[in-house]
Amino acid sequence: MRILLVTHYFASHRGGVEIVAQELARRLAARDADVRVTWVASDSGVAEPDDALHRLPARAWNVTERRLGFPYPLWSPAAFTRLARLVQDADIVHLHDSLYLGNVAAFLAARRYGKPIVVTQHIGPVPYSSVVLRGLLGLANRTVARVVLGGCDQAVFVSPRVRAFFERLFRFRQPPLHVPNGVDTAVFSPVTEPERETFRARLGFPTTHRVRLFVGRFVQKKGLPLLRELARLAPQDLFVFIGWGPEDPSGWGLSNVRVVGSLSQADIADYYRAADLLVLPSVGEGFPLVVQEAMACGLPALISPETIGGAPEAADVIATAPLDGPSWVAEIRRLDAVAREEQRRRVAAFARGWNWDAIADRYAALLRRACAGR
Repeated sequence: MRILLVTHYFASHRGGVEIVAQELARRLAARDADVRVTWVASDSGVAEPDDALHRLPARAWNVTERRLGFPYPLWSPAAFTRLARLVQDADIVHLHDSLYLGNVAAFLAARRYGKPIVVTQHIGPVPYSSVVLRGLLGLANRTVARVVLGGCDQAVFVSPRVRAFFERLFRFRQPPLHVPNGVDTAVFSPVTEPERETFRARLGFPTTHRVRLFVGRFVQKKGLPLLRELARLAPQDLFVFIGWGPEDPSGWGLSNVRVVGSLSQADIADYYRAADLLVLPSVGEGFPLVVQEAMACGLPALISPETIGGAPEAADVIATAPLDGPSWVAEIRRLDAVAREEQRRRVAAFARGWNWDAIADRYAALLRRACAGR
């Protein structure tokens, strides 16, 4: 089975969608010698060498992300020409998300050449502050997504909340599936309390402060304005930010804010193990991978009420609070009063259910089923 994987960026971009695509593709290629994965994404990042995957960067302009904080690479005409040839040579096309330009082009080429298409949809509506962006996304979900998700052979959603949103907009050729993302437990795993104290010392975390950790892009939909208010309301806590983007917390002028920048997955895992709480008041996402990774390391999480809809089965082990500073401060103080070691054991035990190998088995079956259906 020759799989053509198309995403907007490679995993070096460090977005959840791209990391999920990489983990899944690696496992599909590793479990079956007859499976070959060719991965095409924009060249707005490094395409790392990988024995399991054949990566082909597509020439693109990334001006929307650099200038507007809106990740939408614009592919060159030559990239589309090569993409059409790759679609023609593939047995099946696997897209991650439906609106990116390269993904739409791959869908149209696959329809032209009669190739089966599987689309994994991560993102639903995003409540941008810009009326223009909200309007454009709403229009795209009702037109472009209708064509791609409604016209593919199998749509897969990482979140039941996102699936329900699109089911209200249009019909699908086949009943859409919910398959959650997995976690690489070889990288993200819990440690003992003495080991945790060692990580804290190595990372320079003061023993007198609770550490609140954010991991993700520094953009509005991730809840950066709320986190700024939170850091101001809780000066006794240390807020550590891992990521990048236009809303850089280092410009807030707050002494209890530390910005680390972009890190490798292994380094991020050490921060998960050392911190006291993941804080992610994001909106407009399916279910962020960083929440799963943090929990796999034993780190409790506080997220938005909307985001827990992406994993309702985890509602008993993930905290939520209304999106305002006082509510989040009150919830953080409540969590501080819970026995820490027991809390960490509980979330780590739950996260073991997000097993990448089992999820890869499900994808292997549905990809082969889509091929057989053609």
